[in-house]
This record gives sequence, structure tokens and C-alpha cells, in this order.
Amino acid sequence: MPVLEFIDVRRNYPGTAAVDGVSLSVPAGQLLALVGRSGCGKSTLLNLAGAMDFPTSGTVQIDGQATRGLNDAALTKLRREKIGFIFQSFQLLPNLTAAENVELPLLLSGQPRARAQALDRLARVELAGLGHRYPHQLSGGQMQRVAIARALVHRPSLLLADEPIGNLDSATGTTILALLRRIVDEEKATIVMATHSAESTAVADRVIEMRDGRILSAA
Repeated sequence: MPVLEFIDVRRNYPGTAAVDGVSLSVPAGQLLALVGRSGCGKSTLLNLAGAMDFPTSGTVQIDGQATRGLNDAALTKLRREKIGFIFQSFQLLPNLTAAENVELPLLLSGQPRARAQALDRLARVELAGLGHRYPHQLSGGQMQRVAIARALVHRPSLLLADEPIGNLDSATGTTILALLRRIVDEEKATIVMATHSAESTAVADRVIEMRDGRILSAA
């Protein structure tokens, strides 16, 4: 069963079809790169995949569960258990330490040993010993590593990354891409990444180009 599946998905807004008849299947252990110009539908597709938005028609399934029609409690449970998010702007809470940012998803879901799991994840992204630091005490690359650790701490089925190296210099971006690649290879994670960069597509297992809400080509 695919981790993520789109079945003839359309997402319409007044005057435009942001996603127009997309069918797509993403298996476990794949790093998929979505490419295309701004406005091509990449971000809308990520929002649909993350159950942050819902199709006008068609079906989006995560681990075989359709997102449309779920009530608020079921949607919250789906996002907390099945999906991790990595943002271009990191989205760390400035008043929390790195360890506190990472453990937050576990605390919200009532899981035990949240701090120990958070510190383990920070070590996995090569930030052992920095859990006590606040975001302003970290470099951009370190903040993105904290964001990756937070996205992975609850071991989601699906990781969604929106321009994950967009705010980083080229050397740091290369390091982050290597980390994402290693996560896929070692943990059989599934990552869908929206990107403009050739460096990002180079580490992907599969590249899909979008234009005007449609899949133009796939490699």
C-alpha cells in the first residue's frame, strides 16, 4: 500500500484550478522531489498531502486513509501520528530550547519519555549536546536540523518538506540534503519535497515536474 496516494485530485479556488486531475502514488522509502515554477501547484499539493487542505474532488490517502471527510479529532490524530513537516523558515518556537521544540509533538500526544526521544533525535541529526540552546543561539543549518528532528520524533509515515534549503547557504544546504537522503536510506522514511533547486533534485529517487496544477513529466 502506498504511503501517499492521489487519485484524480482537483483543488479549485475561485477562477483557478490549483491542482488539476493529479494521480500520484508514493511508496515507502522514496524521496520524491516536486519541481516547477511558483504557482504551478507544488505548495497546494503539499498542503493536500499534509491534510492541511482538502480536494474539491478526487481522493488523497495517507497509509490508505482518505483525508476528506475526517472530523477535527481524526484529522489532528492523523497529522500527529502520520505526518511530519519541514518548513523553509524552520518554524521553531523561539522561547523553547532545541530539545523542547523537538519533544513538543510527543508532549501534545501524551507519549512517555518525550525528552529522551527528543535528545535521541537531536543526536541522529548531529546536534548532540545542543538541546539546551534556544533557536537564536543556533545557525541556520542547526535550526533546520532541529526542525528535521522535530518532524521525525514521532516516526511519521510521511515527511513533507517545503523548500527545506531555501533559506540556507549552498554548503549548509548540501549538508541538509545529505541528511534527508540518509534518513530515507537508513530509516526507510518517505519524503515529498517541493523545491526549485537542482541540488535537491539530485538527491531524489524520483522527480515530478508540475505546471498549471498538472503533472507535466516524471523521471
